[in-house]
Amino acid sequence: MKQPCLLLSLLLLLACQGGEPADTASASVPDALLPTQDPDAPATAGVDGISVPAGFAVSLFAEGVGRARHLAVRANGDVYVRLQSPQAGHCAVALRDDNGDGQADTITPFDSGECGTGMRATADYLYFSSDTTVYRAPFVNNQLLPGPRETLVENLGDLPSHQARSLALDGKGGLYVNVGAPSNACQVDDRQPGSPGQDPCPLLEAYGGIYRFDAAKAGQDKIRDGQRYATGIRNAVALNWHSDLNQLYLVQHGRDQLNTLYPDLYSAEQNASLPAEEFLQVSQGDDFGWPYCYYDPFAQQRVLAPEYGGDGKSVGRCAQYKAPALDFPAHYAPNDLLFYQGSQFPESYRQGAFIAFHGSWNRQPLQQEGYQVVFAPFAEGKPSGKWRVFADGFAGPGPIQRSGDARYRPMGVAEGPDGSLYVADSKQGRIWRITYPG
Repeated sequence: MKQPCLLLSLLLLLACQGGEPADTASASVPDALLPTQDPDAPATAGVDGISVPAGFAVSLFAEGVGRARHLAVRANGDVYVRLQSPQAGHCAVALRDDNGDGQADTITPFDSGECGTGMRATADYLYFSSDTTVYRAPFVNNQLLPGPRETLVENLGDLPSHQARSLALDGKGGLYVNVGAPSNACQVDDRQPGSPGQDPCPLLEAYGGIYRFDAAKAGQDKIRDGQRYATGIRNAVALNWHSDLNQLYLVQHGRDQLNTLYPDLYSAEQNASLPAEEFLQVSQGDDFGWPYCYYDPFAQQRVLAPEYGGDGKSVGRCAQYKAPALDFPAHYAPNDLLFYQGSQFPESYRQGAFIAFHGSWNRQPLQQEGYQVVFAPFAEGKPSGKWRVFADGFAGPGPIQRSGDARYRPMGVAEGPDGSLYVADSKQGRIWRITYPG
């Protein structure tokens, strides 16, 4: 587990901070930044060095499938993986365990269109996305490969940066699509020191939010047919619908480069801890304040971004925006979200959230963190208690100074029909299966 490393990093951060900016130097480490202990002692690291709590087991389901993004599991156990770049000329892979031993025996590439991120499955259809388009393809009896795809939504935006069109389905005909903002903080000159923010931010007219579409209607266009469901969201690769609560949730990627863009206000150590990655409960019409605000986990409130006159302390207009349900350490890169509905895992996991953190790239001078799958318990319709690290060891032994040093990077999570948990790796194309033998 990385909890000792995380705690050491945060203590070093507090020791190094000084001066007036952001008022975090004198703050204690907020509880939200530290994972709680697992209810059981962590097991000895298993396959590929991945550790999970006692009673759980990790096995390798498949390897070499390509640069995996999100994945989905059909009711019959077939696994479908979306790829970031083509593998054997295709942008998706279908996998089947033919003999029931927990390993993929048949691995078949399909979909020769543009690659992407989103992947969801219903009883009848496989939904998947490229950077600009959402498709669906029908399942045909018990065949592994789905039938011909149809285009559901086009023209989702083609500006570079934050192009992952992650998907969520509400089971009632609604399709939700992340359309991330192609910007860090909507500056006049993006990511340039001292450049002011555009006010109002013109990117919010077509980016930086969640759009709702008809999950069964072909030929939709974002502008013509899309409903702007929520706004003020920088980028939400981790997006899902909680069916029991009838509620959309996401985990937002917070902004970067506070210290390099405003060195007179923030130190490098402060940038490593600001802002928090936000777990958001999303209702229609919500606005979460990007790019004008960011969430400070030390102050436990949104504060005004420096591009809009903020000094690391001022709240200003940010008081009007909804707070996160949970917050996680800065720059962890939350890339998938799953609400556990199975009965294989212990009761305490039921309806709680698994989140795949892809890992940071910009926490220097501290080591990179976040290459983990974590769990946040739910009770009475909301997060309850502290989140905890569930699966760790993906990055490999030793400190990670650059994201490229990580051995594996967890990217997608999905639940099998038997309640097992599948985890996809974006670096070497491995798929793991986590079970609870007890």
